Amino acid sequence: MKRPLIVLIALAAVAAVVAGVLLVVRDGDGASDDSPAAQAIQPTGEQAPDGLQRFYDQKLTWKGCGGDSECATITVPIDYDEPDGATTTLKAARYLSTGDGTRVLFVNPGGPGGSAIDFAASLAGSMAPTVRDAFTIVGIDPRGVGESSPLECLPDAQFDAYAASDPDPSTSAEVRELRAGVRKLGEACAKNSGELAGHVSTEEAARDMDVARAAMGQQKLDWFGASYGTQLGATYATLFPQKVGAMVLDGAVDPAQDVFGSAFGQATGFQRALDAYLDACAKLESCPLGQDPNAANRALATFMSRLEDQPLPTGTDRELTKGRAFYGVAVTLYDKAAWPVLSQALTAALRGDGSLLLRLNDLYFSRQSDGSYDGNIGWANIAVNCLDNRERPSVAEVEAELPRFEKVSPVFGAALGWGTLGCTDWPEPAERPQVEIDAEGSSPIVVIGTTRDPATPYENAKALADQLGDREGVLLTREGDGHTAYSSGNRCIVKAVDAYLVDGTVPRDGTTCPDE
Repeated sequence: MKRPLIVLIALAAVAAVVAGVLLVVRDGDGASDDSPAAQAIQPTGEQAPDGLQRFYDQKLTWKGCGGDSECATITVPIDYDEPDGATTTLKAARYLSTGDGTRVLFVNPGGPGGSAIDFAASLAGSMAPTVRDAFTIVGIDPRGVGESSPLECLPDAQFDAYAASDPDPSTSAEVRELRAGVRKLGEACAKNSGELAGHVSTEEAARDMDVARAAMGQQKLDWFGASYGTQLGATYATLFPQKVGAMVLDGAVDPAQDVFGSAFGQATGFQRALDAYLDACAKLESCPLGQDPNAANRALATFMSRLEDQPLPTGTDRELTKGRAFYGVAVTLYDKAAWPVLSQALTAALRGDGSLLLRLNDLYFSRQSDGSYDGNIGWANIAVNCLDNRERPSVAEVEAELPRFEKVSPVFGAALGWGTLGCTDWPEPAERPQVEIDAEGSSPIVVIGTTRDPATPYENAKALADQLGDREGVLLTREGDGHTAYSSGNRCIVKAVDAYLVDGTVPRDGTTCPDE
């Protein structure tokens, strides 16, 4: 019923759950307000699409908002078909270039619903000096997300109960209950967020990025998108191909897939990642699931199924349900270095202690220890997906697909199969669905795929590069584990991306970079 969030998860955040450490993101060195970078961020003054001139010409006011970052708000129309109607605001954070560079690199981490503001802070503190000298890093939370007039839906406690529900219903009553849960969530979004609840599609978010580009004085949009950020970037390139500068799409989504194809791809990807973990775990005497990977797969599936009727205690008033365990396992597959965390969590759970898997589940949804949520990715993810997609499968159609899902993944398959029902009862219609991707006429776009990426399977990257165009889509492959490539530390990938961003050196299409 609920699709896994396609979101960039930092390994450090996973490790922090176990280590209990406070994470501090190192800011960039920054630059003064009279630097070339700061002076360059003025409206382009270009001719805007009909009715949008005042948005394209707006002058942004930047103020310090922590560390070396500065923040501003950008006004955009809620409905681009009615530019004189109601508006909404986007929150932007910038890290000025450390050199004389006047280009802006817009970044987005995925989700949909992930915070681009947080992602900008991370990249500003980790990208090479050559990139930081050339670019001001800007993160803009998309409409309805994070700090950009966020969608408000269910209270925290009610969303927590929704997220804990069984993702794999086994009776008609459970199916009805889950469908009612989705409908209740959507109705709450509409009630508490008004008109905006029906206008958080990817197409509208891409149009917002063009307003931001012009308001920040950029003739071209330079873009680094990870995970769902690749869909947002590719949509922009389709709508505004002549405005594309350097564009990196890392951990690609395939927007052309139907709802079953997308979910089946994720079932394949997560199982592929789980198999890699189990193969590595089996070589260790301490592996909680034993030394036979096939038997370990069956044992994990049995453990998850047992939680449906026998949830585990966690030392809190929240039990480890099957739904919470599902996401607790999934989050650790986003980065190979988090596999020891999964082993620890499973060791404890098999002994009757579900506390660590619960904490991992909470990390997935950005749930904090006081029960509040850091951001709104849990519901923004669903709202965006449902406005992008007009498909509304029936229960009978889903049930007919389940056997192939369960065959490809005994652990994740059924839940992801039922997840295709997630938009069937969403109350907002998809008035502006995902556009067909075709960036003909744009500059070359680098698409990166990782061969054992769980959330955005490698096949997606090949498909997206093809959709962008024979000349426009350039495929770069990382052979390795985990979600996305640039943040993995693969030096070949980083070198290729940095050279492309800074110097415009386009990688050879089909280049492969094995993990070292």
